[in-house]
Amino acid sequence: MSGKIGIIGGGVMGEALLSRLIAQQIYQPSEVIVSEPQPQRRSFLEQEYGVQVTGENRGVVVDTTVILLAIKPQVFEAIAAELADVVATLPGKTPPLIISILAGVPLSKLEAAFPLLPAIRAMPNTPATVGVGITAIAAGKHASDSHKQTAQQLFSAVGQVVEVPETLLDAVTGLSGSGPAYVAIMVEALSDGGVAAGLPRAIATQLAMQTVRGTVQLLQETGIHPAELKDRVTSPGGTTIAGVAALESAGFRSALIQAVQAAAKRSGELGK
Repeated sequence: MSGKIGIIGGGVMGEALLSRLIAQQIYQPSEVIVSEPQPQRRSFLEQEYGVQVTGENRGVVVDTTVILLAIKPQVFEAIAAELADVVATLPGKTPPLIISILAGVPLSKLEAAFPLLPAIRAMPNTPATVGVGITAIAAGKHASDSHKQTAQQLFSAVGQVVEVPETLLDAVTGLSGSGPAYVAIMVEALSDGGVAAGLPRAIATQLAMQTVRGTVQLLQETGIHPAELKDRVTSPGGTTIAGVAALESAGFRSALIQAVQAAAKRSGELGK
């Protein structure tokens, strides 16, 4: 990709993107600069990936074509204020693309903090750290199709990418953003069920994880509806329908729906 990328924030998600971008040669190490306040973390990123690091956020803005905000939402306003005078010197130059993965920080705040700069808001999830995440992106009013293509290329390095209106990002947060926690709880519960039925813990956990992984792969590769797969597994009077009946009785399906709705609602509250 042409130009350099500056990453503000060298935490888990920032490193996940950094590592995949370099591994897939979307950027060379010399084309990446990361600002990170913790000296130990800076040293690690520099040694592990060969990128330039700095403790000064201002240095990331100069001479970069993409600026990725991978910080905590709580510090956004302070960092935006810190960068305000640097951004003010940019008119007349090709403006960098601002990409934010900050939960609850709307495009309106990004565009107010960085006037006239193209901005894209993204919501990745934690499986991005192993390259199998999914990211939803929403483009601001100054972002062109080429800017959206840049964002899609960046996040394709850590999984799949979908584009949605910003109004749907809270729903995305409730489903895929928070979803890994729901799946982890399900895997843990399946493992507990196996132990309750007499299996050793290690085997129960292995069975639970591979069952989830295999089922997802089967759904993806065949394209069949989840309900159809469920029907194929449930023979009349068999074991699976007994288990499904127990899940329905316990409100399993409703609990997941309510979890997504509750997380989406909370995401909206954080953005106000």
